Amino acid sequence: MQDWFRNAIIYQADATHFQDSDGDGMGDLAGVTQRLPYLRGMGFTCLWLTPFYASPFRDGGYDVADHMTVDPRLGTLADMVALLEAADDLGIRIMVDLVAQHTSDQHPWFQAARRDRNSRYRDYYVWADEPEPTEVKPIFPAVEDSVWTWDETAGQYYRHVFYRHEPDLNLANPEVREEIYRIMSFWLRLGVAGFRVDAAAHMIERAKAADPRDDGYWLLNDMRAYVQARRPDAVLFGEVDVPPDQYPPYFGQGHRLTLVSSFWLNNYLYLALARGATEPLQRALRMQPRAPANAQYAVWVRNHDELDLERLTDQERAEVLRRFAPDENMRIYNRGIRRRLPPMLDGDTSWIALTHALVMSLPGVPIVRYGDEIGMGDDLSLSERHAVRTVMQWSDETNAGFSSADPAALQVPLIRDGPYRYQEINVYRQSLDESSLLARIGKMTRARLGLRAMGSGRFRVLDTGCPSVLAIEHLGPARDETIVTLANLAPEAVHITLPDVPIECMVDILCDGRYERQDPRPHRLSLHGHGYRWLRRRQRDGG
Repeated sequence: MQDWFRNAIIYQADATHFQDSDGDGMGDLAGVTQRLPYLRGMGFTCLWLTPFYASPFRDGGYDVADHMTVDPRLGTLADMVALLEAADDLGIRIMVDLVAQHTSDQHPWFQAARRDRNSRYRDYYVWADEPEPTEVKPIFPAVEDSVWTWDETAGQYYRHVFYRHEPDLNLANPEVREEIYRIMSFWLRLGVAGFRVDAAAHMIERAKAADPRDDGYWLLNDMRAYVQARRPDAVLFGEVDVPPDQYPPYFGQGHRLTLVSSFWLNNYLYLALARGATEPLQRALRMQPRAPANAQYAVWVRNHDELDLERLTDQERAEVLRRFAPDENMRIYNRGIRRRLPPMLDGDTSWIALTHALVMSLPGVPIVRYGDEIGMGDDLSLSERHAVRTVMQWSDETNAGFSSADPAALQVPLIRDGPYRYQEINVYRQSLDESSLLARIGKMTRARLGLRAMGSGRFRVLDTGCPSVLAIEHLGPARDETIVTLANLAPEAVHITLPDVPIECMVDILCDGRYERQDPRPHRLSLHGHGYRWLRRRQRDGG
């Protein structure tokens, strides 16, 4: 199935924070393997595993010191093979991060490069005798004031778009590209289903500077061709935070990236939530180019980084910040928010569930960040993006069921206090409650798996006449595969009319609560406050 991703539900997890199998206070790959049945039961079909490679872990593992080795704290290659085999038995695909824009400054390549100008590794990185002018700004402006840092041992400046401990790779060097292909081949041979390409837009910028052919997108051509020659159904999922009119070249004709992350829709989701109105999302959907037939966008509520609001206008960004991050400590990098969704929505389970149902109904492949399914909170006492990188809360047992280590020996943070502490918010507690967020999101994921029309990419936004309701008609290949999704962003109940939809021929397949089977008035529907409904045509046999 080369287009398996279309109807996938992706779960994003950080092995270091998910489950500790050996009691050393840090999560590991064997722990992830132990929790695979939970993911299968929830309906997730793909696990995106954030970096588990050898690393100093100064940047959540994205500072890679060896791309083809598991960090000893997380296990061994044998543990990774066991994880892949167990996932395959359960019908879960594993996608891993390809971090090829930079390495850790502890990587053997960089250490060799800085010690010897004549080393073959010197040209693996970008060096200058003086900082060279560039339009590229530091990704973390509150932390780094330049993309150039002096290295005393090397006697030159090296470039780093991210942290200074993450020097940029020189993608103009064909040897570097060969190293990237070796890394991809290694993991594909072990059985991964594809790669989330970290910092894809920055890789294209470097490729273009080296060779302006195809505006630098030749790099994606080559990467996709290399992957498909080895595993035709493998995906390339690009982290692409650019304006929407720049999305098409990342897709190409579907021969470059398989999935493109829609930061655009994510930004306007939060503007819509702040206003309780769907106009921002409707506008964003109109402006976002359609994905090619054999590609798709990826959509999500929150990811492992900050909630980056750069796609909004200054006025719109200020509006979202006032509503969801009123305190300076809740903001980050002068552009975004470092909170999880539940605290932003005041812990309102109905509102949180509505947001997830809304995202799952958007045209695209949905991604759920670990802990989002139970409404985990954040820890603003932690620095930068670490506020949303806390331990998965499995139960009210010691260490949230994450680890058997002495609590003082935990190597990763756990939320112990406040309304989102693990004793209150955990999987076990919510698994006993049919009205919990966990139960609701489980119903969403399992319902969406069977709805091919929602992964088709063919849709239209319907006019409801109600500013708080987003209605989308997803068009499948057959008449009875048409799906209509509705989401009410207002806390008050509403009644809407859909003149182009034969409501009398449709039935609910997912909803937030009890609704009358049919309104006696033609084309009329009701929605509870923060309510959602997914409907489909009755089967031809009248069922």
